[in-house]
Amino acid sequence: METIRLRNGVEMPILGYGVYQVDPAECEKCVSEAISAGYRLIDTAQAYNNEEGVGAAIAKSGVPRKELFIVTKIWISNAGYEKAKASIEESLRKLGTDYVDLLLIHQPFNDYYGTYRAMEDAYKEGKARAIGVSNFYPDRLIDIASFVEIPPMVNQIETHVFNQQKEAQKINEKYGCRIMSWGPFAEGRNNFFTNPVLEAIGNKYGKSVAQIALRFLIQRGIIVIPKSTHRDRMEQNMDVFDFSLSSEDMKEIEALDMEQSQFFSHYAPSTVEFLVSLGK
Repeated sequence: METIRLRNGVEMPILGYGVYQVDPAECEKCVSEAISAGYRLIDTAQAYNNEEGVGAAIAKSGVPRKELFIVTKIWISNAGYEKAKASIEESLRKLGTDYVDLLLIHQPFNDYYGTYRAMEDAYKEGKARAIGVSNFYPDRLIDIASFVEIPPMVNQIETHVFNQQKEAQKINEKYGCRIMSWGPFAEGRNNFFTNPVLEAIGNKYGKSVAQIALRFLIQRGIIVIPKSTHRDRMEQNMDVFDFSLSSEDMKEIEALDMEQSQFFSHYAPSTVEFLVSLGK
């Protein structure tokens, strides 16, 4: 597995397995299959309600803890120093581990500065090997990176062929922050899996649309965490390191960029009101 070096020297797998919307009842089974298929990066969150399933799969995997890279995120309702600190301990308990490899703020709402201070303490105490944020648009990323002691090392944001985050990537990298993609397949929106450009390029290499989309992001230095509950697709999503897209291929895919979310904008008042309501 290829890795990407974070600003503190930690090596993070560039491809992992995401468990967003994986039913807690089947999470252990899915993560066990993912680890068996070769995944070593597992991405979860407090809000997914499946940290325990991830922890159970890790415990039964037989893979040494140091070979795994576990990511979790602090939810809005746990924002603020004291709540965040307690929630970190709860996440560690559910995951059955003394530390996580990457700890993120899930959303840029509520007292995220207090949350970040708790994360900095967890980092200093060895309870997190790296810390960062999620869903922080460039303005919020610049703000927090400018006023904290330990700037974010990773920013997990919506990134896929239809929303490529080219300018955001430049700004994140200026502040030493790597982009981690959520929704690398845009959850199938905008006819993602039948896109003629991706299909044509896939035919050249004997690869699927999904594999081309992942390879495109990986070649841009973006961390990806595709999700599937099917073993064959888990394996297919891992099989993206035996070929490289040409510069011409990359340009064709770059032209697909719509430069806007396929889901929602964190600048939209309705979105903010909805997310804030989840934190109360």
